[in-house]
Amino acid sequence: MIVLGFDTSTSASAVALRLADGRTTQAHDDPAAGAHPGHATRLLEMARELLAAAELSWREIERIAVGVGPGTFTGLRVGVATARGLAQSLSAELVGISSLRALAAGVFAADLAAAEGSEPTLVLAVIDARRGEVFAAVYESGADGPRELAAPRALVPERLAALVAEVEDVGGERRPWLAVGDGAVRYRPQLESNGIAVPQDSSPLQQVSAALVCELSVNAPAASLHALAPDYRRRPDAELALAGADGGGVT
Repeated sequence: MIVLGFDTSTSASAVALRLADGRTTQAHDDPAAGAHPGHATRLLEMARELLAAAELSWREIERIAVGVGPGTFTGLRVGVATARGLAQSLSAELVGISSLRALAAGVFAADLAAAEGSEPTLVLAVIDARRGEVFAAVYESGADGPRELAAPRALVPERLAALVAEVEDVGGERRPWLAVGDGAVRYRPQLESNGIAVPQDSSPLQQVSAALVCELSVNAPAASLHALAPDYRRRPDAELALAGADGGGVT
């Protein structure tokens, strides 16, 4: 199955093309600090370049896979809208994948969670939600990809330790932890002070991989155009600001 996948849950734009034989090529656009994300302008351009390099046409794509978040509001809106438009125009199947699950999948794909003689690692996937919050979920390795132990949620970084404790209370044992994602990078001190390891800032494990979005989609059920929606996990910033302005005007 030929799959075009992408993720726009963070400021980076990630695109990948999975070929029928399972080989995957990918492209990544990470804007400089302070620069605007290039989701709207770079997604289709990078996809076109990957298709050209593989000598494939748009019509040969059989499935569109997209990271649905949680993540930045504008990025998710662009990503899901692009996925819907491509699936409709190409008559391709459409699949949504949790961006946090894809982030965790990078750890298990790298075999960092299954080193011989060590206990299975628990992965805390953390995406910077801005406004002093993060989106986080917990996963362990499963037969069909990362298995969710704690569902995605928006919380302040100080609550990450409580999330870890919540999972350990259920499991009844202390296991090694690894936190990944741009949220883990930003709040490294809070995580490491609670015994949670964080890879180097430059590690590819800190980025959501579009190749793994493709891979996770292969055995996932297709969604209808209207059923696929971004996983915002909280109200958009503009909506909250409007609500605050309205509230401020009430006497």
